[in-house]
Amino acid sequence: MIKVGLVGYGTIGKRVADAVTLQKDMKLIGITGHSYDYKIEVAKMKGFKIFTTGDPEEFTKNGIKPEGSVEDLIDEVDVIVDATPKKIGRENKEKYYMPKKVKAIFEGGEKHETVDASFVAQCNYDESLNKNYVRVVSCNTTGLCRTLNAVNESFGIESVHATMVRRAADPWDIRHGPINSIVPVLELPSHHGPDVQTVLHDVNIFTTAMSVPTTLMHMHSLIVDLKKETTAEEVLDLFKKTTRVRVVRNAEMVRSTAEIMELAKDMGRLRGDMPEICVWEEGIGVKNKKLFYLQAIHQESDVVLENIDAIRAITGFKDGQKSIEMTNKSMGINGF
Repeated sequence: MIKVGLVGYGTIGKRVADAVTLQKDMKLIGITGHSYDYKIEVAKMKGFKIFTTGDPEEFTKNGIKPEGSVEDLIDEVDVIVDATPKKIGRENKEKYYMPKKVKAIFEGGEKHETVDASFVAQCNYDESLNKNYVRVVSCNTTGLCRTLNAVNESFGIESVHATMVRRAADPWDIRHGPINSIVPVLELPSHHGPDVQTVLHDVNIFTTAMSVPTTLMHMHSLIVDLKKETTAEEVLDLFKKTTRVRVVRNAEMVRSTAEIMELAKDMGRLRGDMPEICVWEEGIGVKNKKLFYLQAIHQESDVVLENIDAIRAITGFKDGQKSIEMTNKSMGINGF
């Protein structure tokens, strides 16, 4: 059993914690909280051991006795998943993980230079085998890598131009959204393109981005110049066969990100999550060697699958395809 500790119990952390408990080869040793809130109460209800990175008294006065500090948690685990806000993970690495010589996985808010490898399971699993520090790339980068890797392997890619239409905030976030505007990212390329290249090293990609007043999902519009000729039907068949990609259809009245999230709820997904990257069948087009498609990314959940596979990779589980299958089955992904 791989003994896992979770530092940071927010949007991603709480989902990773639940996912770890579903794995037959992993045990969740505990989670950390910086301050008391409803998420910590839920963790208590689930029976998770709670450690603290903040003031223990704040927890105690609210009826929760911490098991110890983050350092106490580290002493009990094989690997830490650090799901703290960006930059804090790097600080934790230097303050805790390196001195304690514990392996750690970070999220996409950290810089590639912080780790030994950046990770998307179906693209570059082997690069993270037995490494000490691995970064699961951001939700948008994960989504781009999943579909572009499949396209590149089947048809070859000359270049990619992609525009990220980003949600303004997560649904629960009252501090950053909603916004009554469309906000362009005035940085070219946006950070997503260089981030893709930390995983798909040879893909020539240029990205732009904007934020819009929605909280549900991100949307990507991709234009891909291919090395080989193909048809929209062949690309559609490819995406149907690609793990962790879901083809949705206007014909089924799935015409928007709102309806994708409603579909996830009707499927009985935990929290109504949609970890797969959703590509519209009617949004795939090919002209000469130029491929066009639209995809939607559920920012709260798509990287959860990658965190589970990264735990296996960093602790020496060599069979990436097997890990993906194990994770998919536990999470009900792609036919499981």
